[in-house]
Amino acid sequence: MPQIRQVRCFPVKLRHRDAYLGAPAQEEGYFVRPPWRSLYSARFETLLVSITADDGTTGWGEALAPVAPEVPAAIVEKLLAPVLVGEDPTRIRPLWDKLTGLMRERGHLTGHQADALAAVDIALWDLTGRLTGRSVASLLGGAFRETVPVYVSGLPRPTDPERAELAREWAAKGATMVKLHLGHGVEEDLATYDAVAASGLRVAVDAHWVYDVPQAVRLARGLAERGALFLEAPLAPEDVEGHRELVRRADLPIAVGETLRNRYEFAHWLGRRAVGLAQPDVGRTGITELMSIAELAAAHHVRVAPHHSTGLGVALAAGVHVSAALGNLAYFEYQPTTCEAAGSILTAPLPGDATGFPVPAGPGLGVDVDPGAL
Repeated sequence: MPQIRQVRCFPVKLRHRDAYLGAPAQEEGYFVRPPWRSLYSARFETLLVSITADDGTTGWGEALAPVAPEVPAAIVEKLLAPVLVGEDPTRIRPLWDKLTGLMRERGHLTGHQADALAAVDIALWDLTGRLTGRSVASLLGGAFRETVPVYVSGLPRPTDPERAELAREWAAKGATMVKLHLGHGVEEDLATYDAVAASGLRVAVDAHWVYDVPQAVRLARGLAERGALFLEAPLAPEDVEGHRELVRRADLPIAVGETLRNRYEFAHWLGRRAVGLAQPDVGRTGITELMSIAELAAAHHVRVAPHHSTGLGVALAAGVHVSAALGNLAYFEYQPTTCEAAGSILTAPLPGDATGFPVPAGPGLGVDVDPGAL
């Protein structure tokens, strides 16, 4: 029986020629991009976790930690690693149950605690795959598809003509779908949609939580009339009832999920019919919990479009494997700049582009982290 010998954390802060979602407001530290309210970094920040068995085999996991990856790293090092050492890494679900109970009355399934758990869970799946010689998609029951369909996320240009030109460039490269990061006002958002849709691409809109219900209804109706793919994150992320009303009044899918980290949160949203397209992020849920979330979504006849933003090569590979194993997959999020940065921590970049991601071959996640890069 294999045993876990060591758990290590690697907070990563990577400079890239382009920042996530375009040029940052400042070059150092964290900042807010109005009208959005969340903190962003000028770097790509993430937490990598390695789990090594007694025979020397190592699996890798990654948390979606776009700011302050030192925080979930401390949780892994102080709370999770001591419990894991000596355990059989192939007992993933029993370990998940054990680890999620450690801080049960203290926000155990949300926030930084959940991010830390996600990184560890991904590493356990990767390690189990390497120990057994099977891919993660195979361990999950098999892949529904060999190539995961994607949409291009973001056209980081300041004006509509520039965004439209970039959309035409993506269409020439084989892209069929694109998502706009907006939230600048209903009329302005619709004008940007019109400019980009002229490229021939199918278009979705991410409003980054900025609207109230009446504004979101106006935007949703305008987008539905234009044949938009979906409207993502239109209202405050804690407003379940507002989203429920919007879903009832909108004629296109309302996408929610990047802020949610467990099946219980998703069960509440799904049960209230407050989401029309589920967007869990494996870097915040882990593989074990994402599969449970996807089954819940399937039971409510809701498709899943896994979220992916700043996660690097390990989270990207995990997202592709999970997406391949989902029967109710809609599409996966392709972040061009992130994917460029993602390969810098790997010995070889993950294949994939605007036309789709082939499922990585090889055991585990099918990618190898370059220790020298870290």
